[in-house]
Amino acid sequence: MTSSPSDARDRRPVAETPVQKASLIVGVVFLVVGVAGFVPGLTTDVGDLHGAGHGSGAMLLGLFQVSVLHNIVHLLFGIAGVALARTVKASKLYLIVGGIVYAVLWIYGLVIDKDSQANFVPLNTADDWLHFVLAVGMIGLGVILGRRRSPRTV
Repeated sequence: MTSSPSDARDRRPVAETPVQKASLIVGVVFLVVGVAGFVPGLTTDVGDLHGAGHGSGAMLLGLFQVSVLHNIVHLLFGIAGVALARTVKASKLYLIVGGIVYAVLWIYGLVIDKDSQANFVPLNTADDWLHFVLAVGMIGLGVILGRRRSPRTV
């Protein structure tokens, strides 16, 4: 069966621009991390994985405290990144707003008592500093790669 020219126009790469590629890659990484949080071997003490709260004893890569809620948030964040990679505007928005969310989460992690009910995600010191790196990285990617480029003339 042959395809018509209109079929070819409808099939476009999901991530044509650098900002779309960044959104797609970040989204896929979050999906992988979300799944990894449930995998024994990648996550230690999976039997101590709680739905939420600071009492969860599961540690992704033996370093980052995780819970079912934490893993689901990563999965949802990943789905959003992949879905929003379809357009430049949505990709830029995902990276910048997502980076702001992680900046807020970083600050939240710094100010709460890790042993209190306020630590419902749960967060530990490694999570806090990873959130800082994610905030800077995502905002930076969104701003730098999301700039409008003037069309090239040949």
